[in-house]
Amino acid sequence: MKVSSKAFRNGVMLVTPMLLYSCGSAKKDGSLPMRYNILIIEADDHTQQMLSAYDQRFVQTPNMDRIAEGGVRFDNSFVANSISGPSRACLLTGKHSHANGFTSNERSSFDGRQQTFPKLLQQAGYETAIIGKWHLHTLPTGFDYWEILPGQGDYYNPNLINMQNDTVRFEGYCTDIITNKSLDWLKGQRNPEKPFFLMIQHKACHRNWLPRIEDLGLYEDQIFALPETFSDTYAGRPAAGRAEMRILDHMDPSYDVKMVSDQYTSALARSYQWMIGRLDPERRAIYDAFYAPLSREYFSREMSDKERAEWHYQRYMRDYAKVLHAMDEGIGRIMDYLKENDLLENTLVIYTSDQGFYMGEHGWFDKRFMYEESFRTPLIMHLPKGLETRGAIEELVQNIDLGPTILDFTGVDVPSDMHGRSLLPLLKGAKELENREAIYYHFYEYPAEHMAMRHYGVRTDRYKLIHFYHDRDFWELYDLEKDPNELVNEYDNPEYARIKSELMAQLIGLQEEYGDTTALRLNTERLMQ
Repeated sequence: MKVSSKAFRNGVMLVTPMLLYSCGSAKKDGSLPMRYNILIIEADDHTQQMLSAYDQRFVQTPNMDRIAEGGVRFDNSFVANSISGPSRACLLTGKHSHANGFTSNERSSFDGRQQTFPKLLQQAGYETAIIGKWHLHTLPTGFDYWEILPGQGDYYNPNLINMQNDTVRFEGYCTDIITNKSLDWLKGQRNPEKPFFLMIQHKACHRNWLPRIEDLGLYEDQIFALPETFSDTYAGRPAAGRAEMRILDHMDPSYDVKMVSDQYTSALARSYQWMIGRLDPERRAIYDAFYAPLSREYFSREMSDKERAEWHYQRYMRDYAKVLHAMDEGIGRIMDYLKENDLLENTLVIYTSDQGFYMGEHGWFDKRFMYEESFRTPLIMHLPKGLETRGAIEELVQNIDLGPTILDFTGVDVPSDMHGRSLLPLLKGAKELENREAIYYHFYEYPAEHMAMRHYGVRTDRYKLIHFYHDRDFWELYDLEKDPNELVNEYDNPEYARIKSELMAQLIGLQEEYGDTTALRLNTERLMQ
């Protein structure tokens, strides 16, 4: 049913005449078709350690793994800014945040007039569509079809904004609705005479991890092992110590852990009640019946801080895994459709996330930092006929590389102002990208929720240099070979003086290359002191 009429519009829809291209399967003589289809499936806050193609410790994701089994897994895939909207803007534009203008969820709006790779595909004859999470505060441009969640969207009975600029409520679970709408577009709404580019954008696995009602009982018997760094004290890392994302102290018992009692209230607890209030009475009764006994146990038990932190952790991990399960099922349905309709051989399927996430590492949930768990992101690809590379790729890659890769793959010129690099040589069997010795990161959203300080940095295959700035000034240097958990800050260690100097030169070089003048000025001022 319709809930409200018109959503806020900002940005200009660019309409460009399009050429027609064949998008059929491989020709009978074995030669490649004129154009490949492109499908990107992007999750929210899905981290590498919760995808079994990368890590078998916690969950199994068999349908996502199918994508990697038919192609490649990037083992060193990173984002340029580990926060939802900015990361999505980086992917769309192939540029770092300072260049695309969307630096912060809280202070930015995406300028829809700027160049994006979907627009370039559209101009080259592709039919383009995006369904699901957008989170850029303006409406999409460069897409022939779109239907998006307002803001973060809701897990239960979500609203979506359609191309008539109406906001419509749909009954069901958000992940299933996005999957169903994507299949509807593939089956009957697209032009079969044109190659397609489709972005399926899931809300999962975003906080606060509300499971599908049918999945409430999953993982309840599983005890998740605590990460090695669960009890991190943040010694020598003051920025980490200031962050407000500790599972013990900053997970809301109701909003995040779903424990409800008259004894406890908060603004987040009230928000949680509104979210589950979207359920119809029958499903709400099932939901309450599941969580009520857990709530009684939680609020009646005397627990030490250690016991309470571990309780929060187990509930967090189970709910996250349940939300992930629904998405994996939906991806299986998408892959089945492509296979059954002879599209897999002619479609590049990319699965990724807008960033990684902390699953208890350093005692945390959330993302934002340049530390490995949130800096890294899954990136797996099913490769169509003609690209026979298989297995793991070790080269450093970033989400700004996806746009250039897709343009290069489809024969569209890659604009010279894109910061990313085409990964097509790697998909054709190359072992490295020329002149890719380091990657760059910059996070801006501070002061804000979770209080992760502003910082930028550089990462090579072994070392990482980070500068935290704004109201404080901290530097950190990590030797990832000796210290993969990033517990020992070597910045002031004289044994790393040469490494520090080399990393500083690489950092300044990338800031100059990408035109990050604000960060470059901070470094220049430091060197002059």
